[in-house]
Amino acid sequence: MNAAVLRKLDTGRPAHPNDLDRKRIERAIKSRQRYRYVSPEVTAVTGGYLVVSPCCSRNIDTEGGVIDVALLHHDAASAMWQLFRKDHKRGVWELHSSHPRLGSVTDVLNADPERVFWQ
Repeated sequence: MNAAVLRKLDTGRPAHPNDLDRKRIERAIKSRQRYRYVSPEVTAVTGGYLVVSPCCSRNIDTEGGVIDVALLHHDAASAMWQLFRKDHKRGVWELHSSHPRLGSVTDVLNADPERVFWQ
């Protein structure tokens, strides 16, 4: 019986991105430790979410433009969240860490003691 119900619910669509988790991320990053005076945006991308924010420090963009902060990707095969940081000098995303829950990802993103996300 349960297997029949599960098959009915499987629509073939990926679980991420979705609007509920995007809103969860938006709410969670309001508790960040760094650059609390900027207004980051969370957008849906294939398999996850992209966090961007104005660059107030001018470390990355001297004009203060919008820069990539983090990429959160859900790996459906392992059921793990992957948190990526942007290497702005090379223009590539680097895997920072993997987590079993979205809440763990946003905790790391909010604390950011090494300033690898909120630069």
